[in-house]
This record gives sequence, C-alpha cells and structure tokens, in this order.
Amino acid sequence: MSEHDTQPTADRDRQAQETHKKGGEDLPQQDARQEDGEQVSTGIDSAGVPEAAIPELVIISGMSGAGRSTAAKCLEDLGWFVVDNLPPALIPTMVELGARSQGNVARIAVVVDVRGRRFFDNLRESLSDLDTRGVTRRIVFLESSDDALVRRFESVRRPHPLQGDGRIVDGIAAERELLRELRGDADLVIDTSSLNVHELRAKMDAQFAGEEEPELRATVMSFGFKYGLPVDADLVVDMRFLPNPHWVPELRPFTGLNEEVSAYVFNQPGAKEFIDRYSELLQLIAAGYRREGKRYVTIAVGCTGGKHRSVATSEKLAARLASQGVETVVVHRDMGRE
Repeated sequence: MSEHDTQPTADRDRQAQETHKKGGEDLPQQDARQEDGEQVSTGIDSAGVPEAAIPELVIISGMSGAGRSTAAKCLEDLGWFVVDNLPPALIPTMVELGARSQGNVARIAVVVDVRGRRFFDNLRESLSDLDTRGVTRRIVFLESSDDALVRRFESVRRPHPLQGDGRIVDGIAAERELLRELRGDADLVIDTSSLNVHELRAKMDAQFAGEEEPELRATVMSFGFKYGLPVDADLVVDMRFLPNPHWVPELRPFTGLNEEVSAYVFNQPGAKEFIDRYSELLQLIAAGYRREGKRYVTIAVGCTGGKHRSVATSEKLAARLASQGVETVVVHRDMGRE
C-alpha cells in the first residue's frame, strides 16, 4: 500500500482525536470497556455530568404478586419517572439519560423482576457501577408469605412466571431462591402479606413523600344530565335545584362563563350557601382521599343542558379548590352542544 493510500486513514485518526477537544480543553468521554472487539458503554461519565444533576434512583423488586406494580404507581404519583421491567444492564444508561435531562428527571424508579431473569445476573454489576459513580440509590423489596401469594395468583387465575409445568408453590420457591441475595441487599423490605392496596401506598408515601403531604389533583367537570352522567365521575353534584337561566331570554344565548349568567345563578337563594358548605365538605373528602392514597378525583357538576348553572358552579368550585392548594383542572363537557 502506498503512502498516498494511507493518508486518508491518518487524516481520519487526527480528526477523531480533535473531535474530543473544544476551546483547548478535552471534552469528557464516556467510559467504555472492550468486549469481543466492541466498545460497550458502562454508564454515567461522572466527570462529564455535574453531581447535582445525577438523579436519585430507586430499584423496586421482590416477589411476584407482592405489590411491585402498586409500589411503582405510588412513586409515579409522587413525581418519580418510573420504568417497568427494565433489564438491569440498562439501568446505568437510564440514569445517564436522566442526568443529561437538565434536571427534568431528578428521580427514577426502576422495576426489576424475574420476567427479565436472563438479564438478572447483570444487576449486581450495574449496582456496583452506579456506586462507583456516586449515584444515590435504594432497593425496595416487596415480600409476602407463600399462602398470601398463592391466594393472589389463584384469585386472578394466572400462573406464576417461574412455575413452568409445576405448581404455583414451585414457582414461588424458585423465585425466592433467585431473589435471596437481592433481598439481603435491600434498603427497605415491606411485607405485604396482610396489607391492602391503600396500606401499601401509605407505607410508600411514608418513605418517599418526605415532609410534604401527597398532592391531590382534581378535575371539575360540568355536564348536562340530558347527555348522560360522566363515566369517570367520583362525585356528582346536581345544580338543578336552582332556577334555570335558559328561561331568561336575555341570558339564554350565553353560558355560565358569562358574568351576568354567573351573577344570576349565585344570586338565587341557597346558591352561595351551597358553594360554602360543599367546599367545606370537599376539604374533608380531600383529606380522606390523601390518607387512602387516592391522588386524582373527578367532580362532576350537572344541570339540565350543561350550559349555565353547572358551568358557573364548576368555575366557583375550582377556584375554591385551587385556593385550598388542590391542583385543579376545569372541563366543560357539554358546553356548546345546544
């Protein structure tokens, strides 16, 4: 091969080296290890990511049927970015992506279970890699008795993922053996044998919600009874006890968003008192929802056509809820259908 033939390769080598420099300073390169002639990423480059940007990590694992999904949904409601059944070898990559999100992903929860058992051997290596890079991580292990697990699998009529041609108890025994070492490394073990869904959520809240009370989000939806009840309503309010602005000719073309319509509705006997009393009742209900782990509530406010009384009342209730610290969205389902 001539000198002329080798020149392009030499140029490419110099260019490759120069791409790692900018402004006279070396840019950080991702750590890698050589495997079978290929470069394989090993996760976060701690030199290239500010320590404050590295997200907090929680790994949720444990026995199938012990409540992993409920624990994951609880963290999701608390604002965590949740990934279900992520292969353990990809956990460092997930954390790296979070670290480079400019603070948009500050907390990551990863569910690891025996569904990904062919990747399970990589978990310890991934955890060791994260420890060396200063990632704050915790392992939550969901435990339950054999009797409770058998009852749960039988109630949903599904096989245990490891039972194969055997019985449910065989699958449970195999899973316990597979997870024995991980359980010993867990930072938090929760026995759900005698817990219901709400009690498990309360335990997760106690560990991860911090000092702040879990947030409740409300949707206040106006609707017309003649179009049917909203199927997702948790609470239903009937405003048909108030006179209908539809029968006032000058108000009929407008909606409850109009100031004159709203004033007409709330100048009726009992209207303002209803808002005051029902707002106090919602405070009690909201506190109970938080205790029971319910994070979302839909309040459906109805009148005949969903145009006047329900719309005006929805706006008032939403304003009261917002003033009480409840994140509130207003939806007028049937306004404009007439």
